[in-house]
This record gives sequence, structure tokens and C-alpha cells, in this order.
Amino acid sequence: MMNFVVKTLANAGALGVAIWLVQDITLTGESTGKKALTLILVALVFGLVNFLVKPIVQLLTLPLFILTLGLITLVVNALMLLLTSWLAEQFDLSFHVEGFWTAVLGGLIISVVSWALNIVLPDGD
Repeated sequence: MMNFVVKTLANAGALGVAIWLVQDITLTGESTGKKALTLILVALVFGLVNFLVKPIVQLLTLPLFILTLGLITLVVNALMLLLTSWLAEQFDLSFHVEGFWTAVLGGLIISVVSWALNIVLPDGD
């Protein structure tokens, strides 16, 4: 359970950094508390997308992973971020990613920050 909380907080932190750095990734809300709650909920959706959908997409694109020496990972991460944005809209969460190239940059930022946070934060196994 603690590992789930740590990973969700790492996702929220990584999403927060991407929102802060990339102009076309937006999170809106009336107050800081509502923004924080929305960020946590979006982090949960993002975690579920990465847990359920990403392995299937990676398996289906395995030849492209081999052909591009793993660079297709940037595209897969961008697609997962766009899917998260679409799902957030369906759940009436005020998170939006504007365009594919914005998602590529956001996915790259989120990957790097999430990796760094997962190293620093305790595992809690």
C-alpha cells in the first residue's frame, strides 16, 4: 500500500513539474487545494493508464522498439499522456494536454522527474 502511495505522489510531482514547465499542459482550479486534489486524481489516472494500457501498447509495438532502438518510447509516453488528458476530460478533471508535440515534451519531462523521484523516495515494500 505504501508503494502505491509513493508512486502516486511521484507521478503527481512529475505531472506538476510538466505543468509548470510546459505552457500547453494545463491544470486549472479555483483554489490551490482544488488544484492539488485534481493533480492527485490525474496522477491516479496516469498511473492506471501506465499500469493497464502501456504494457499492451509496448507489446504491440515491439518491432518498432527494436527498429528504433527504444526511441519509440517517447511516442508511447506521449500517447499515454494524451490518453490521460482525454480520460481526465471524461471525468471532468481540469487537466489538458494541447497537441502531440506538447505530449512528447511532457512525457519526456514526466519520465525523467518520475524516475528521479522514485530513486529518492522510499520504496515501502
